[in-house]
Amino acid sequence: MIWAVVLAAGESRRMGTQKLLLPFGETTIVRAVVGTALASRVDRVLAVLGADRDAVRQELEPLGIDLAVNEDFKMGMLSSVQAGFRALPADAEAAVIMLSDQPFLPARVADAVVDAFKRSGRGIIIPTFQGRRGHPVLVDLKYRDEVLALDLSDGLRQLMRSHPGDIFEAAVDDANILRDMDVPEDYAAETARRPQDGVKPLLRH
Repeated sequence: MIWAVVLAAGESRRMGTQKLLLPFGETTIVRAVVGTALASRVDRVLAVLGADRDAVRQELEPLGIDLAVNEDFKMGMLSSVQAGFRALPADAEAAVIMLSDQPFLPARVADAVVDAFKRSGRGIIIPTFQGRRGHPVLVDLKYRDEVLALDLSDGLRQLMRSHPGDIFEAAVDDANILRDMDVPEDYAAETARRPQDGVKPLLRH
């Protein structure tokens, strides 16, 4: 079973407000990302909460996904990956790690990563656009214990450095894998570009 792990625990300090709850078309940023995950070929979806967890939980509970809490969210993104990996069931095969501030990514990007995992036989799948690596990244859960033991100060790159021969780069035709929304200017530019283009969350399971 392949899971999407949506990292929704950040404090959004650079945005100045909780960006996950900002409007995005007809929905919110975090619901758009989860909607993309639900529309993709993953089997289940787990969101990892942290900062503003009660408000984010209220936003996501109607979607019927699994939720986990990262008590150490101030320690950075890897701490949320680890919290997600701990929460996944023993029969989980792989995790597609999705950033919660990429609401503009289409489900076909996640599908490309899942397809590459099934075809390549590799354990770490990274999407690329014109040779540059982006997100979402898929990790085979044979690496679960190793990821849980990683140093929080260095992030998931440690895993990739340790297993270069198990990486498959999946080329996609979407430059959005390279960007996210960190500051108000990013959000303003995105909403100006697509003011009416909402991503309606899908209910599945």
